[in-house]
Amino acid sequence: VTGTGDNGNGGTDKPALTNEEVIAGLKEALGIGIEKGAALASAEDGFFKNPKIFIPWPEDAVKIKEWAIDKGMQGKVDEIELTFNRAAEKASEKATPIFKDAITNMSIGDGFAILNGDDTAATNYLRKTTWSPLKTEFKPVVSEAIETVKLTSYWNPVATAYNKAAKLLGKEEIETDLDEYVTNKGMNGLFYMISEQERKIRKDPVAQVTDLLKKVFGSLLD
Repeated sequence: VTGTGDNGNGGTDKPALTNEEVIAGLKEALGIGIEKGAALASAEDGFFKNPKIFIPWPEDAVKIKEWAIDKGMQGKVDEIELTFNRAAEKASEKATPIFKDAITNMSIGDGFAILNGDDTAATNYLRKTTWSPLKTEFKPVVSEAIETVKLTSYWNPVATAYNKAAKLLGKEEIETDLDEYVTNKGMNGLFYMISEQERKIRKDPVAQVTDLLKKVFGSLLD
């Protein structure tokens, strides 16, 4: 499959794009997206002060949050919520090579379909085709980050106290898998950051920082 090469001016056509060039350009854009996205996400407050990727208290454990606040532990609740985000920021420091490997090995058939899709079509395709293997690689990194920021040391006393009270009252005890929760939220945050970079590359010539990106994504601006 090749592009038309029509520059819309009725004059000399630009060199036609090949499907292989488009695929290479898409992968290059995603690679740049994870580099810049992970750098922003891994900075202090990269998750915590970005409302688009901020990790809130787990919905599965909202009863613990309400109980803790009622018992005068608002400070503990805030501390735990901050530490969820610190864990994601810490894990994001090591995300780039994991995501880049997934991008490199991603199989794309029709590059033009993604190129001519919506503003986040490449990111969406990456998410759809690589989520499971990415999660397998990323979860141990998150687990290590959770240990580094001591999330469980903040979480366990509050959760244990809640479950003790729940048991006495005959209510359901809560068990939240922190590794699973932070991994899913962290990956969602990183995919969002990649999608923001993809939007820029598609719309802003300044963000098309290589000849390949200019050729592939510049064709969308003609």
